[in-house]
Amino acid sequence: MKLWQRIPDIDALNATLKNTIGEQLDIRFEGFDEDSISASMAVDPRTHQPYGLLHGGASVVLAETLGSTASYLCIDPSQFYCVGLEVNANHLRALRSGRVHAVARPVHLGRTTHVWDIRLHGDDGRPSCISRLTVAVVPLPGAN
Repeated sequence: MKLWQRIPDIDALNATLKNTIGEQLDIRFEGFDEDSISASMAVDPRTHQPYGLLHGGASVVLAETLGSTASYLCIDPSQFYCVGLEVNANHLRALRSGRVHAVARPVHLGRTTHVWDIRLHGDDGRPSCISRLTVAVVPLPGAN
């Protein structure tokens, strides 16, 4: 199965984060292969909750940023756009510092919805969060 409609350009994807929450949280797209895409985010005071741990909401921002971008790379942007429809996250282990890394893989790539499995882990490779993102694939107004 050919996953990507366009070959991901990591530098261009990182440039799209300028002046967004992704830039504020130091999210960085890192790589891709034929069935996944990866990114990471800082674990520091910008992403901590009051007890000095990675905030669950920050993990969700990373997951939704990665999954939404993955969906965008799977569609024809002259015909469609993608928006998050539902996201959930199970937080498995606390992180205090370093970077949290995420890998998104498709579960379902339908005509109107995409579902992504997004696994987060710390620098040590141990799982920290499992997220699922459902994305709506919406026709652009006036597109055929």
